Amino acid sequence: MIAAAAVDIRGGRCVQLVGGSPSDERISLPDPVAVAMRWFQLGFTTLHVVDLDAALGSGGNLDLVLEVAATSDAVLQVGGGIRDDDRAAALLGAPPLPRAARSTRDRDAQESRSERPLVHRIVVGTRAVDDPDWLAALARRWPGRVMPALDVRNGVVLRKGWTESATLPMASFLERLEGLPLAGILTTDVGREGRLSGVDRPHVADILRATRHPVWISGGVTTEDDLQWLEEAGAAGSVLGMAIYTGALDAERVARRWGGAQ
Repeated sequence: MIAAAAVDIRGGRCVQLVGGSPSDERISLPDPVAVAMRWFQLGFTTLHVVDLDAALGSGGNLDLVLEVAATSDAVLQVGGGIRDDDRAAALLGAPPLPRAARSTRDRDAQESRSERPLVHRIVVGTRAVDDPDWLAALARRWPGRVMPALDVRNGVVLRKGWTESATLPMASFLERLEGLPLAGILTTDVGREGRLSGVDRPHVADILRATRHPVWISGGVTTEDDLQWLEEAGAAGSVLGMAIYTGALDAERVARRWGGAQ
C-alpha cells in the first residue's frame, strides 16, 4: 500500500479543511509548492493534489498545480474541478516543463527527468457521478490514468466539491465502473475528513469487496494502526492530510514504511 501526502490548494495557499467545509479551514500555509517539495523530500513519492477552488467553482489554481508537478519527480494524482475534456487534457497531456521555465526552488532537483508524465493520474468527481458516458470515454482515452472519486458522507454520494448530494447509490456507482480501464477509485469519507477520528472500517471493507479496481482511501486516517489495517484489508493506497499536518502521525516514520512510489 502507498501513502500519499495531500496538498490541497485554495486561494493560492495549501490548506486543510474539516468535514469538507470551506468555512472550517484549520491549516493554511502560504506556499503549496514548498509544502509539496517538503513531503516529497521526506519520502512521500506520491502526492495527492486537489484544486479546491476549481472543485467549488470559485476559481482555479492550475498554474500552481503544474508548478508542484514540475518541481519534483513525485508521482502526482490531481483532482478538483475536472469536468471536461480540456481540463483533463491540460493535466494528463502536460509535458515536462523546460528547465528554464521551472521555479528557482527546483535548483536542487535532479538535472534531468525521465519521460514520465508531469501528472500521472487525475481524480474525477462530480461529472463521473453525473455523466457515466463521459467518464467511460475519458477512461478509454487515457487508460490507467483516471480515478473516479467516490465521496461519501453518512452513506450518501456527494458531488460539486462535497457540497451537494447525488441520488446515486454507492453500489450502483461502483457497478458502473467495473468494465472501465481505470487507475483506481478514490473514496473519501467526507464526514471524517480532517477530524482525526479514524477510518470507518466496515464502510471501507464494503467498498473493497465491491470492486475489482485498486481502491485509495481518504478521510479519517489518523494512526499507524489505521494504515496497517488498510494495508491488510487490501487498500491500494491512502491519502494523508490533517494527520501529517498536525503531527498526529509521525510523517517521517510513515514515509519510510508506506511512502514508496506507485
